[in-house]
Amino acid sequence: MSNKTPEPVAPAPSNFIRTVIDDDLASGKHSKTVTRFPPEPNGYLHIGHVKAICINFGIKEDYLARGYASECNLRFDDTNPEKESEEYANAIQEDIHWLNFEWNGNVRWASDYFEQLYQFAESLISQGKAFVCELNAEQMREYRGSFSEPGKNSPFRDRSVEENLDLFRRMRAGEFEDGSRTLRLKIDMGSPNLNLRDPVIYRIRRAHHIRTGDTWCIYPMYDYTHCISDALEGITHSLCSLEFEDHRPLYDWVLDNIEIPCHPQQIEFSRLELLYAITSKRKLNQLVIDGRVTGWDDPRMPTVSGMRRRGYSPAGLRLFAQRCGVSKQPNVIDYSVLEGAVREVLESEVPRVMAVINPLKVTLTNFDPAQTGSRAAGFHPNHPEFGEREVPISQTLYIERDDFAELAPEGWQRLAPGTEVRLRYSYVIRCDDVIKDAAGEVIELRCSIDHETLGKNPVGRKVKGVIHWLSAAHAIQAEVRLYDRLFTEPRPDAVRGEDGQYLDFQQFLNPESLRVVQGWVEACVANAAPETRYQFERLGYFVTDRYEHQPGSRVVFNRTVGLKDSWQKAS
Repeated sequence: MSNKTPEPVAPAPSNFIRTVIDDDLASGKHSKTVTRFPPEPNGYLHIGHVKAICINFGIKEDYLARGYASECNLRFDDTNPEKESEEYANAIQEDIHWLNFEWNGNVRWASDYFEQLYQFAESLISQGKAFVCELNAEQMREYRGSFSEPGKNSPFRDRSVEENLDLFRRMRAGEFEDGSRTLRLKIDMGSPNLNLRDPVIYRIRRAHHIRTGDTWCIYPMYDYTHCISDALEGITHSLCSLEFEDHRPLYDWVLDNIEIPCHPQQIEFSRLELLYAITSKRKLNQLVIDGRVTGWDDPRMPTVSGMRRRGYSPAGLRLFAQRCGVSKQPNVIDYSVLEGAVREVLESEVPRVMAVINPLKVTLTNFDPAQTGSRAAGFHPNHPEFGEREVPISQTLYIERDDFAELAPEGWQRLAPGTEVRLRYSYVIRCDDVIKDAAGEVIELRCSIDHETLGKNPVGRKVKGVIHWLSAAHAIQAEVRLYDRLFTEPRPDAVRGEDGQYLDFQQFLNPESLRVVQGWVEACVANAAPETRYQFERLGYFVTDRYEHQPGSRVVFNRTVGLKDSWQKAS
């Protein structure tokens, strides 16, 4: 039995980015497409990154399929050494591969270009377009002005080229204290775009770097680094989220004022906002540090590693990203859209078995080993290639407690005193007696089998209800983790109190986001490998835990998603 099917290849929908690329290829401006995905290794990838990954790597896949040369680079923006780590960088690479994307050549790093970036900075100084500034952070904010007031020139703006070169070289040599000096571009302190008001492009920071160690004590800023890195790599279309739209004039200014043959085109698209989740790496890290989740890969986290551990498939996430679309309009998506895409893919790609997670004992009073037989059942009604397994029966069964009602409501089609149901793949049974404990709780049902109904309908009556079940003698015990949404508020980090201040997003954590129960599953799953996905019939989609499931000894399942969206009704 295989649990893997080829990832579906969906036609790439047209959007405004592809229109730009199509025009550039048609006009001869470019003969190939080169995009890049540029994460900072300061956290794990989340669902917002999935959209960006699918856009950038999706362009590569689509244009290759159309016969064009096309590449997509992976480049880490490692210019902020205090917050970056090898753990994050390795996790990002693993996540991209898991999503079934491949980058061009070796992994690239902004630090690969540190020396070139430095030389370009000296060139800007030599042209009189950059200067060393001694304003501290508070003074710089004061001089910068506001959206309604222009900024003021730094008192150090008119230093000579020679003095600026000398100071900048001494900054590199480590002569000055952290934060005491910066290198700033000389653009326009009166610009209505605050990003052009003599932005800082280098700062002094003595911090150990994950790749260059202690070689550098000055580090370039993102806006300066990013555009030059793009140009050095021959990126044709630099795609980023909409918050960088106001940074585009700075992106272009830097490239227009250095000697470099390539000038990529920056194009912005709206970032993804997923309701009932947060996509701030800082806030996700806070959940980890505060112990509100078990780690970045907690199945409740909207990280790629968390969603993978929960059982989401690469195809499901890619389908979700496609449905989000690409535009400049706000991209606010309900969590149910994500779950719907995941569910749609799993419906056709995973085998189905039976499990009971809230068991009620059933004793078959007329069970006869010589007469009562079992049947084989396929793992999927539409995929005979998945194979089949035997569904054994014994005198003691487990059914779902929710499938019994002592006082059946109108229209009830499950088990109740004196009523019949069909056991999935097996007999029709009738509830004859209900056993309770001293507290009045139902602890056992005594039922009788109609032995003439194995594989056929009873004579003279119609049985409407079908329930799932397990033979107690053959089922295996499993730890089942029932995951739900992590937050109860659609925008947990955007709720304001009466004073207008934002409330702590952690107060909206869903107390029911995880329940752990002991359930029972068919024996055929006992040796399933970690990350094997199943549909538990009538219950939902589940996956063997990536780390804690141990084939043949400890069975641990995580609930991926229900068979249908029940959140809207519950809300």
